[in-house]
Amino acid sequence: MNDLTIKELTKQMHALVKSKGWYEADSKRPQTPRNLAVSLSIEAAEILEHFQFTDEIKDRDELGSELADVMLYLLQLASVSGIDLEDAVLKKIEVNKGRSWDVK
Repeated sequence: MNDLTIKELTKQMHALVKSKGWYEADSKRPQTPRNLAVSLSIEAAEILEHFQFTDEIKDRDELGSELADVMLYLLQLASVSGIDLEDAVLKKIEVNKGRSWDVK
C-alpha cells in the first residue's frame, strides 16, 4: 500500500493529463475549472448508481473505481484553481470542530 500525499497524487494526475494531451489548446477535454466541476459532479452521481434501490455494496471494485474518478477530478479541479487542497481540508476540519450538528 502506498502512502502518497495529496501533492504527490496531484503530480501523478498532472502527468496523466499531460500524457493525454488534455493541457493542449486544441484539447477536446480542456482542463478548465468549469469543465472539471461538471465532470466531478457527473462522477459523484455515478457513485449513487451503486446504491440505487439497495443499501448494499454489490461490487467494491467498481465502487472503488468511481470513488477514484471523483478524487482525480477533485485533485485536478483544486490544482487548476490554485487551491492547496491539503491546506483547505485541514482548515475545514478546524471549522467543523467548532460546528454543531443535529442540535435543536
